[in-house]
Amino acid sequence: MIALPQVSQVAQTIQLALAPVFLLAGIGAFLNVCVGRLARIIDRARKVEDKILASRGKEHDRMVSEIRVLDRRMSVVNGAIFLSVASACAICLVVILLFAANLLGSHLGTPIAILFSLAMVLQAAAFATFIQEIRLASRTIHIRNEVLYHKVEEESAG
Repeated sequence: MIALPQVSQVAQTIQLALAPVFLLAGIGAFLNVCVGRLARIIDRARKVEDKILASRGKEHDRMVSEIRVLDRRMSVVNGAIFLSVASACAICLVVILLFAANLLGSHLGTPIAILFSLAMVLQAAAFATFIQEIRLASRTIHIRNEVLYHKVEEESAG
């Protein structure tokens, strides 16, 4: 017969599980940022798609170049989202194993440590991927010279 855990044991397990749960909240906030960036990239890509077929010459080439970069940025942000979700899943497994170890009286310290380390590696990779997207965006976002140095032509008096 399985011995039922005492309330103090369950309370201690909840305390142990609190840090990973806070980590989940942080990952959720990071995912929110990533999804927000992805939505803005998609919105911009749709605007460029609408204009690209009607454009010609240098303007067309500029838009094709921009849409290629937007496509790359979408892929990179999706990668960061995937890595963060994988990290969150590993954290969830850590919490589950903490409770399972307490309830079953088993020694799961090694798998818990390995899963937690895996979660940290996955999240670090997600942050690195996110930095890649930010650098990609900052290198490609610029205001064209014809807009920066545009002067309004004076109306002729007549």
